[in-house]
Amino acid sequence: MTDHRPWRGVLVATALPLNDDLSVNYDRYAEHCAWLVGNGCDGVVPNGSLGEYQVLTPEERARVVETAVAAIGGRRVMPGVAAYGSAESRRWAEQAGEAGCEAVMLLPPNAYRADERSVVAHYAEVAKAGLPVVAYNNPIDTKVDLVPELLARLHGEGHIRGVKEFSGDVRRAYRIAELAPELDLLIGADDVLLELAVAGAKGWIAGYPNALPQASAELYHAAVAGDLDTARGLYRQLHPLLRWDSRVEFVQAIKLSMDLVGRHGGPCRPPRVPLLPEQEAAVRAATEKAVAAGLA
Repeated sequence: MTDHRPWRGVLVATALPLNDDLSVNYDRYAEHCAWLVGNGCDGVVPNGSLGEYQVLTPEERARVVETAVAAIGGRRVMPGVAAYGSAESRRWAEQAGEAGCEAVMLLPPNAYRADERSVVAHYAEVAKAGLPVVAYNNPIDTKVDLVPELLARLHGEGHIRGVKEFSGDVRRAYRIAELAPELDLLIGADDVLLELAVAGAKGWIAGYPNALPQASAELYHAAVAGDLDTARGLYRQLHPLLRWDSRVEFVQAIKLSMDLVGRHGGPCRPPRVPLLPEQEAAVRAATEKAVAAGLA
């Protein structure tokens, strides 16, 4: 097993720019990936929930990965390969490898509340594609919880190399480190960044850097370096935005912030609907405050 770990650092779960007719704007997406890397981020994670993978056609989903690789190189691209079936997830992992990627991110089975044997079988199948797998624990949305003991089993059996931890329970970081010290913990929710960085996280699968990459990267690097004075100050300033990453409307919120800082967020595909007026006002106010503070 090599020690190459392309998931370390700040990897942005990229929002996908859509045109007014809801078609994918691949040129804008390529430019966005390059812009993120040029502004302090280490790579991108296409086809995550923030990238609206669930509502893409197979052709669109494949082209998104190929577009990211062409823009910044496969070493910096770790696609999400979630699907209802293990065989389909494995095919997406194989497609990622063929496109030049060097790792993939995988949710547990989420068409139903899978038991432990099903979860292990799922990760074992996708690992056969030959790329390192980063598990994605999101029990809020999937109803399947990759608890530390299960993560340790998946790692011990060679199926995963890291975990994007989105449970929000920062206490798990220490238990994971005890049970599987070689398993890389990645920050999975923007609004627990500082807590998980202090607990030893090796990376951040990030949402809000889509709009504020430089300030977000500065926050991450200060936090993991133990520069808590710098990190706390930035965290307080950014937290009114970061907490949207853990809300149902996170895609709409992040895309709105992108629009407000001069990027192209654009609309979302159904069934996502626009923010309510009071939600839009809150995101707008927090974004404008961050811009005024020089964080954009």
